Amino acid sequence: MIRDITIGQYYPADSPVHKLDPRVKLFATLIYIIALFTFKGILGFGIITLFMVGVIKCSKVPFSYIVKGLKAIVMILMITAVFNLLLTPGNTTFWQWGVFQISDTGIRNAILMSLRLIYLIIGTSLMTLTTTPNQLTDGLEKSLGPLNKIHVPVHAIAMMMSIALRFIPILIEETEKIMKAQMARGANFEKGNIIEKAKNMVPILVPLFVSAFRRADDLAMAMEARCYNGGEGRTKMKPLTYSANDGKAYVIILTFIALVILARIFLPFPM
Repeated sequence: MIRDITIGQYYPADSPVHKLDPRVKLFATLIYIIALFTFKGILGFGIITLFMVGVIKCSKVPFSYIVKGLKAIVMILMITAVFNLLLTPGNTTFWQWGVFQISDTGIRNAILMSLRLIYLIIGTSLMTLTTTPNQLTDGLEKSLGPLNKIHVPVHAIAMMMSIALRFIPILIEETEKIMKAQMARGANFEKGNIIEKAKNMVPILVPLFVSAFRRADDLAMAMEARCYNGGEGRTKMKPLTYSANDGKAYVIILTFIALVILARIFLPFPM
């Protein structure tokens, strides 16, 4: 389960998506998320699905590798589906017991929200799988550059996000080591009810937090010892430059969002 988390991990490949400017991929992810939570009707859902499938094909990242990241959010998906199913009133009620009921609107919302969460995880995972943390940092800092004029610490924000993404694979590996060490001492994380399983997580969480704080302190001391001072005046080894493919990608992204908007306005077939 721990190894199934794909957000924050990079999958090296020689694909057109990997070669795109990180600013393009950040913009595409933002547009994708907006479209995902604003579309209406089967046609809009179909356009988003075709766009996602096309990007996955171009990225050359195995679909099985992307999908395995969904295993980590199965519980969230189940809770979301159950809440929407049992707590949403509708025009037709099929079953009711107290405040809980199953209606046509509840069934539709449960399916729709589950699909949106699945598509959200796949889309955001695809961005991190095709972009290195350094590229994400540079792209985010460059994209938010105009905010420097109103004294927003853009470089610090981008650096924090980059460090957070770098720490995800490290913490996953650290968690796996702690679990194996505790299991070697006789710990069992599979048996028992939910409360017992939660208590069994304490021997994992305590050393994990200690290790995370220690790594953060070591990183801060290393940056301070090297007199790190980011922001204005700092140069980059690989400056970001747009290419012809980046322009084509922007056209595809804008066409995609335009189609989703048109489908919502003129063809809002119900889901």
